Amino acid sequence: MAKSDVTVVLAHGAWADGSSWARVITALAAEGIKAKAAPLPLTSLADDVAALNRSLDRTNGPIVLAGHAYAGAVIALARPERVKALVYVAALAPDEGEKVADVFYRLPPHPQAPKLAPDDNGLIWLPEDAFAVAFAQNAASEDHAVLTAVQRPISLNCITVPAGRPLWRNVPSWFLIAEQDRMIVPETQRFMAERMKANIRSLAVDRTPSVTAPGVVADIIGDAVHAVNGK
Repeated sequence: MAKSDVTVVLAHGAWADGSSWARVITALAAEGIKAKAAPLPLTSLADDVAALNRSLDRTNGPIVLAGHAYAGAVIALARPERVKALVYVAALAPDEGEKVADVFYRLPPHPQAPKLAPDDNGLIWLPEDAFAVAFAQNAASEDHAVLTAVQRPISLNCITVPAGRPLWRNVPSWFLIAEQDRMIVPETQRFMAERMKANIRSLAVDRTPSVTAPGVVADIIGDAVHAVNGK
């Protein structure tokens, strides 16, 4: 494939960092698609949108934004000028006026979902055993060790603030529904994907397919890139 002029910007979700996209980045590179992982502070929704916009400023040309989990809310509020497509990887997509928590808790949780609560600093950490049970149950033990070691907490200010008008109302979107997700139930993912009229792909992957099924994630991002390129 000829090198694409589109840049893919990848936004990580809660309890993760940019390294969670490593295998997707290399898979995209093999197809001639350049990608960057945007570091999000996870301190507030506004802070994360500002951080994402700074990453967009470091690119040229058209952009495809991909967000995992919580970052679905972030990519939908990015500066819109060069964003040509959005990709939701088992991600949350609050509508205008909704909070991230509203959609996350829309339906009863999976029986193996971890119990989440903020600490004295208003930060929510994922229990260590949750990485193997619910966050990436299809990953190898060495991946669990890395995910646990690099986890970053998310602030209540990320999930309790009403979102603005989302870009998916005006920009074409793709949505990977993770059928084995134990954090965001697949029914909620489908509700959001259908509401945004996304191009939907539903597959038997877990909460973090960027780690456990990177080829699948790269494929759906590639579909969005090809659409932007008119191919």
